[in-house]
Amino acid sequence: MYLNKRKVILVISVSVLVLLFSYIDVKSQDIQITDGDTIKIDGEKIRFSGIDAPELKQTCLKNNVIIFCGLEAKNLLIKIIDNNDVICVYEGKDQYRRTLAECFLGDLSLSSYLVRNGYAFAYRKYSKKFIQDEEFAKENKNGLWSTEFEYPWLWRKK
Repeated sequence: MYLNKRKVILVISVSVLVLLFSYIDVKSQDIQITDGDTIKIDGEKIRFSGIDAPELKQTCLKNNVIIFCGLEAKNLLIKIIDNNDVICVYEGKDQYRRTLAECFLGDLSLSSYLVRNGYAFAYRKYSKKFIQDEEFAKENKNGLWSTEFEYPWLWRKK
């Protein structure tokens, strides 16, 4: 009986520690926006899991005018974060050793916001989480859905 109580206490303690270490909580003034789906917090590169935004040099065509859609995605992220507190939920590391996380402003998922507004795409190869947000953006022609664009993962292959 005594051994079972020790195991329960150990499991609870480990669970609490894992939960505590899975959150990164900093003020927005400590954040650098790299692009539409990557930020740096205190020098740690954090890639938003489950989405893919256009690359900074990537262009789209809107009303026969070339626009830098990757830069627009970055600027939207800069605008929404502003000086707000960002909380990221750690989900692992990617093949480039970047931290994978979903980041929030209060209850607002930045990933969901970017996809729903049409400046990032559900990265279905890795996650199904943001498909409904993408379908909403597509149906409403939000953001890049009102342009001629190439998915970022296809653009990078070129």
